[in-house]
Amino acid sequence: MLRKHWFTPTLGLAIFASGVISGSFIQFNGVAAAQSPDRVFELRTYTTHPGRLDALHARFEDHTIALFERHGMTNIAYFVPQDAPLAENTLIYVLAHDSREAAKASWAAFQADPDWQKARKASESDGPIVDKVENVFMDATDYSMMK
Repeated sequence: MLRKHWFTPTLGLAIFASGVISGSFIQFNGVAAAQSPDRVFELRTYTTHPGRLDALHARFEDHTIALFERHGMTNIAYFVPQDAPLAENTLIYVLAHDSREAAKASWAAFQADPDWQKARKASESDGPIVDKVENVFMDATDYSMMK
């Protein structure tokens, strides 16, 4: 079961509507801001061990997202599939990095962070969470809203 968040679809729609009415769009995490030409997006898909998806959600909400930001990664969006069997064991998310080199440095710093190591160890006290990680680096197209 997904944990409840303060940001609801209704709130998001209200913020979007107020931006349209005022003639401007509100920026979240700098997503709509001008970007460097080297900026890359990273699509990551995590497959969990059976019954461990809730533990992964808790780890992201309680630790990982803030640690990503600390190490220069921009959290863009997090998704869960709607249909089984993927809905039972899959988290998909998108990060932005200033460049591929920045991504490599950020991931190295994140992995070495004592706070991450402590959070990972604590979250895996009942066993490993993640079975498989897939990632793809992507460039935004000229017509993308995510340039």
